[in-house]
Amino acid sequence: MPTRYLGPKRETRALDTFIKLLRATDSVYDRLQSGLTEAGITHAQLAVLEALWHLGPMCQRELGQKLLRSGANTTAVVDTLEKRGWVARTRRADDRRVYQVALTASGKRFIQTIFPAHARRVADALSVLGSAEQEQLGRLCKKLGLALSGRASTHSDKPKPRG
Repeated sequence: MPTRYLGPKRETRALDTFIKLLRATDSVYDRLQSGLTEAGITHAQLAVLEALWHLGPMCQRELGQKLLRSGANTTAVVDTLEKRGWVARTRRADDRRVYQVALTASGKRFIQTIFPAHARRVADALSVLGSAEQEQLGRLCKKLGLALSGRASTHSDKPKPRG
């Protein structure tokens, strides 16, 4: 359902786009939820395990920043994963105030087991879009995210002419 707001075209177009973005995101999350529930994990827990698996150990603050989570949310998620034996926290030797978070052997086995099925479900959910459309959506989402986080590049997506 589009917005019923009768303001300026710029605002109604932005609101319509925002509504579509939220509904699409909710639809993808809903589609993925059953697989995560079956695995006994939340989206946030999966994101932490995946980040540690692909990027390696990192401090808890950096982990929260990478996942766009608040410090309190990151702490709560890491607490749960630590209780399950999937991650371990250690104080960094160079700064005892900082906790380093790493996958345990059990956590690594778990994420390696569940992630391939999750990746297939994501691919299935996005298969309504062709390859070029998925790449375009990815570029647009990245552009929006970077602009709103204040990290927008001043460079265009278009290649610069050589000469």
